Amino acid sequence: MAKKIYHLPHCGTCKKIISDLNTESCELIDIKSSPINEKILDQWAKLAGSYQALFSKKAIKYKTMGLKDKVLTEADYKKYILSDYTFIKRPVIVVGKKIFIGHAADQILGAQAALN
Repeated sequence: MAKKIYHLPHCGTCKKIISDLNTESCELIDIKSSPINEKILDQWAKLAGSYQALFSKKAIKYKTMGLKDKVLTEADYKKYILSDYTFIKRPVIVVGKKIFIGHAADQILGAQAALN
């Protein structure tokens, strides 16, 4: 079963989460040096139920580009995520056919259970 963690190595939140997980059998993928392609993003969206679920509204560009004042569609979320890794809610943990997105407690607990 494939176990992958997509993260930013310099992100303190990602570092903390990864250190708390059993990652010995996981492939760690730096989303900055290995950008997410459309095929992977489409797979994630299928597992997550939407592109919006993968989109980070905490990204600085979300505010500076005025996106917070717009109504975004699924196509918009996809376009922005593919254009810049900072729009990905992280980390993204994929264990087989399960996906865990971001740092909310329920997501991390789910990832811990799936990885053990």
